[in-house]
Amino acid sequence: MHFALCRSRTLCVRVCAVSFFRVCGLKTTVNMPKRAKKNEEGVDGESDNGTAAAKKEKKGKEPEAPILYEDPPEKLTSKDGRAANMKITSWNVDGLRAWVKKNGLDWVRKEDPDILCLQETKCAEKALPADITGMPEYPHKYWAGSEDKEGYSGVAMLCKTEPLNVTYGIGKEEHDKEGRVITAEFPDFFLVTAYVPNASRGLVRLDYRKTWDVDFRAYLCGLDARKPLVLCGDLNVAHQEIDLKNPKGNRKNAGFTPEEREGFTQLLEAGFTDSFRELYPDQAYAYTFWTYMMNARSKNVGWRLDYFVLSSALLPGLCDSKIRNTAMGSDHCPITLFLAV
Repeated sequence: MHFALCRSRTLCVRVCAVSFFRVCGLKTTVNMPKRAKKNEEGVDGESDNGTAAAKKEKKGKEPEAPILYEDPPEKLTSKDGRAANMKITSWNVDGLRAWVKKNGLDWVRKEDPDILCLQETKCAEKALPADITGMPEYPHKYWAGSEDKEGYSGVAMLCKTEPLNVTYGIGKEEHDKEGRVITAEFPDFFLVTAYVPNASRGLVRLDYRKTWDVDFRAYLCGLDARKPLVLCGDLNVAHQEIDLKNPKGNRKNAGFTPEEREGFTQLLEAGFTDSFRELYPDQAYAYTFWTYMMNARSKNVGWRLDYFVLSSALLPGLCDSKIRNTAMGSDHCPITLFLAV
């Protein structure tokens, strides 16, 4: 009995010691019984939402180096031989004011798109930073924000050339009050930038998301009947397993549920094309979003949530669809489209 009691106390002291060192961020070489070691190792590895660190390697082996995506050289000619004459960049900035402070505009000036679309601006128009409202490169600027929640949602479009017409929302109050869509009409196409609602933790907004998908698809089809369109933005869905690092662990999580994926499939079946997959059908490890936690970006544990989707009539003029994964300043990276119109 005395031996068993001592052994129990010793185990308790060892476990407490390990916990103390870990909280302090220190390494420890405290010896632990095999069962306790197994339980400790179970805290590592990828979580259900695909945002955790890579799994522990077996003792004696070096961790595998992450497989990173390298953005290939730009293609500036379409399949039908036309030169690209339209460059559009889209970026979920995860807070416009913070993104400006992180020098996001410096990258924009180097990229120099004809049109810049931003999502998740989280900024009322009255609070927009002067650094962006005063940009002379883009004299035509358009903003949409949430009517009910300040610092929530929001999209923007900055243009070098003035559009023929600009509208906000999709014509349904339940969606439009969140400031998620801006549509600009140009001579040869519509440009729609969107921040699609997330189904949220616990899928509490999945039913709303399904309603959104139906209504948004109807809106896009209505535009397409008048003039071909480009849709860009954070569409909050990884369509196929190739579009995220950990598909198996995320089937019941927002962004990769069967319902959200089917909604995107139905959009493509309605006559639209995912421009990146059109050009790079088998390209893996190409992601546009990484959580800030667990060094996910450096390990390339990510999701492809940001898209350029084109009407079929614009496909002959598609030159390239780029993922600028080295650009920092947000938990998303920018994407850029080259188009001949």
